[in-house]
Amino acid sequence: MTGRFRARLYREGALVSHSRLPARFAVPGGHIEVAVGTFGLRRCHYVPVEGDAWQLTPHQASAEGRRAGLHRRHPELSQVVGGISTLAVLVGVVVAVLQIAETISRVPPIADTLGAFDSPLHLSLAANVTLGIAAVAGSTERALRMRSSWLDDLAS
Repeated sequence: MTGRFRARLYREGALVSHSRLPARFAVPGGHIEVAVGTFGLRRCHYVPVEGDAWQLTPHQASAEGRRAGLHRRHPELSQVVGGISTLAVLVGVVVAVLQIAETISRVPPIADTLGAFDSPLHLSLAANVTLGIAAVAGSTERALRMRSSWLDDLAS
């Protein structure tokens, strides 16, 4: 995904600079780092020359800004949505890992050496598709909160 999209730096509504992602913009007193993951913005921080970096506030019209607005207006609902999205990602990853392990363990050289693994979960096609969609939706929601990680990439 990196390199396909561009970050744009605006100052007082005017475009100042743009760059392929991941991007680093020099600004007075430091720089701004922008990076994306599979599901959206992963990092958008101001890094001063001295001191700790901090996350920038997303523009209110962006998807990330609308998600941050929900959190400001309804923090309890935001926490519930965040918890559900994290749970969907975790369950999706666990089920996928079990299914992949079972499939790989059936390869003859591996089965002969280590034995075959039988997953304790056997889901229907509809349940697998539903779980996959839930994991992707959860990963997308986590990306909107700029909370995505390698786990979200794995869930896809």
